[in-house]
Amino acid sequence: MPHRLTVVVSQSRSQNPKKRDLEEQIVAGLLGERGIDVTVLPNLYDLKPEGSGLLCLSGITGDVVICSWLYPRAARWILDRNQIRGQEGSTLLKSLGESEEQDDEQEQTESNESPDDKLRVIDQLELPARRIYCLDLRAYDDPAVFRNEVKRIARELATPTVELKSWINGSPKPEQMERYLAADSPDLPPPTSTPPLPTLVDEDAARRWYPVIDLSRCTNCLECIDFCLFGVYGIDARETILVEQPDNCRQGCPACSRVCPENAIIFPQHKTPAIAGSADVAGTLKINLSQLFGAPDPGASGAEKASEVAARERDEQLLLAGREAIGVQGGIPKRHATEQGSDCPKDELDNLIDSLDELDF
Repeated sequence: MPHRLTVVVSQSRSQNPKKRDLEEQIVAGLLGERGIDVTVLPNLYDLKPEGSGLLCLSGITGDVVICSWLYPRAARWILDRNQIRGQEGSTLLKSLGESEEQDDEQEQTESNESPDDKLRVIDQLELPARRIYCLDLRAYDDPAVFRNEVKRIARELATPTVELKSWINGSPKPEQMERYLAADSPDLPPPTSTPPLPTLVDEDAARRWYPVIDLSRCTNCLECIDFCLFGVYGIDARETILVEQPDNCRQGCPACSRVCPENAIIFPQHKTPAIAGSADVAGTLKINLSQLFGAPDPGASGAEKASEVAARERDEQLLLAGREAIGVQGGIPKRHATEQGSDCPKDELDNLIDSLDELDF
């Protein structure tokens, strides 16, 4: 069966003519390309939970390229929170703010790091074999750059792989030799004289604001659910963190991202790259948080400064909601324990919750 690649163009929130023109030229340049289907939908971040946009994305079962005005890390985990999953596809394009020098520095840093023995949430997930590639439309002004990368990905996916290991000290199987001989001419459908029209998703998507969890970084420490007082976070049947009520999040407030010890919480539309999903924090966290997030107390450590900023932002939202500001209160309370347990003694609230659990309603 011929391999087909779906390209999804997620439109900008704004009606900026230059952005719309870039989107349209990418779409126009891919129409009629062999093995490529094109879908256009509103901004990925704003799609309604049960709207036509996510319904369309859920119907794509094969490999997909997401072209959006977001950091690739943010786009990938927006899809994941909506159960649209796959292996992370490798692209040759840079994201906004990335450079070759930064890549070299990151590779050198990672090679010098000791292995990370922390259990990440993604380690417990079974991801389908299909690949998801995320391209940042903010990084290049030339639509040909994106079209050429999509075509390169399509060629790469359409070329069959050959199991070379079984060839060592032996002969290839007939089906392996057949795939090898056909590798230079992938089985792609012939070009059509009339290019198919792209799939256009018409959805009245209002601007939204909610956190997205990077499960490749998250250790399920549950500090976010302890810190947030607006009911945004919850846990699933496996006691794994999730954004349960995204629309409970207070517009413009990124406070929970500042207290996450693994920098796993993303707010894709925040003006600060580290919070919006920049690749700068994609590896082991070796960043001075005070430089990223500000520092009210010059004598405090980076983590303490971030917590102070987060507490201040949370207090502002509590007051706007007509509730009482509470500050840091000596740190973030830890009412939730991971599977490894907690040495913190239970307080009255913990005992009350345990009593309710024992009633087994």
